[in-house]
Amino acid sequence: MTSPHDSRMPAKDELPGTLQRSPKKAQETWSKTHDAAVETYGEGERAHRTAFASLKHSFEKVGDRWVAKDEAGPSDPDVARGTVPPLQRETFGGVDVVGHTREELYERAKALDVRGRSRMTKAELARAIARTQD
Repeated sequence: MTSPHDSRMPAKDELPGTLQRSPKKAQETWSKTHDAAVETYGEGERAHRTAFASLKHSFEKVGDRWVAKDEAGPSDPDVARGTVPPLQRETFGGVDVVGHTREELYERAKALDVRGRSRMTKAELARAIARTQD
């Protein structure tokens, strides 16, 4: 395991599985943020949450990997509005709710064979996609 002061990216097998299958830029984003968060908060869940929050600014979870978003920015509507305290925000499992229309999320849900998708709201589609991708 690398130390927080080591400038090398953590060993590939230390990255979460979805990141192991993702572009190098996504791996670097997560790793650098995680290492900085470990220095600040110590090893554990808070460092992981911080790293994923940083990753979600530029990447979206699609299937079993993270892909670059067309436009960087918050993925979650509440984050974009700044209306919910950080620990109470819903993350939608890495699905970019802000950057996609309901129709785009519907098409992804259709490709994943999500049942009941035609009656779902945009947020419900995002939750269903996230559950299917896990």
